Amino acid sequence: MSCFLCNSSVGKKLVMSISGCCLVLFVLFHMSMNVTAIVSPEGYNMICEFLGANWYALVATVGLAAIVCLHLVYALVLTVDNYRARGAQRYEVTVTEKGVSWASKNMLVLGYIIVAGLALHLFNFWAKMQFTEILGEHVNSVGTSPTDGAALIAYTFSKWYYVVVYLVWFAALWYHLTHGVWSMFQTVGWANDTWYPRLKCLANIVATLVFLGFAAVVLYYFFTSGCACCR
Repeated sequence: MSCFLCNSSVGKKLVMSISGCCLVLFVLFHMSMNVTAIVSPEGYNMICEFLGANWYALVATVGLAAIVCLHLVYALVLTVDNYRARGAQRYEVTVTEKGVSWASKNMLVLGYIIVAGLALHLFNFWAKMQFTEILGEHVNSVGTSPTDGAALIAYTFSKWYYVVVYLVWFAALWYHLTHGVWSMFQTVGWANDTWYPRLKCLANIVATLVFLGFAAVVLYYFFTSGCACCR
C-alpha cells in the first residue's frame, strides 16, 4: 500500500484527494467558527477557550499540520512528475470547461499564496493564542488574553494592510477550491458527464461560502474598529 501511495500516479492523486477533503472540511469549520465572532464575540471566545492548549486541541493541531504538509509535498511531487512527463505542459484534467482552466493550470501558484497566507495567519493568531497558552503566559504580545479571540480579530483587522492581504489570500483560496473540490471527486471517478456539472456547482458553492464567510468577518471588524486606514 505504501508503495502504491508513493510511487503510483493514481496513489499520489488519491493522497491529494483525501488530504484535500480533510482540509476542506476544516476550512468550512473554521469559517463557521469565525462567523460566530460577528454574531456573538462572547460565544466565539468560548470556542477559542475550548480549542486552546487542551490535549485534544493540541492533537488536532498536530494532525492538521501533518495533513497540510502531506498535501503540499504531494502537490510538489505531482507537479515535478507532470513536468518530467510532459515538459512545459501543465497537468490537464480529464474534464475541462471554460472558467476552470485558469485555476486548474495554476493550482501550485495558488497553493504558494495560500501557504504564505497561512504562515501570516499563524503569526497573527495561532502564535498569540494557542502557542501563548502552551508557553503558560496569560497575556500575548499585543496585550490581550490568548482566549480573547474577538479582541485579537478586532486588533488585527483594524489595520488596512492586513485587510488587503487577507482578502487576497481568501481570493486565492476561492480559486483553489473551485478546482480542488470537484477534482478530488474526479480522482475517485465521479467526474463523468453526469456528475461533473453537479460537482462543479458544489465546488463553486463551497468556495463562495468560504470566501464570503471569512471576508465578512474581516470587513465587519475593520469597519467596526473605526476604519483605521492610517494605522
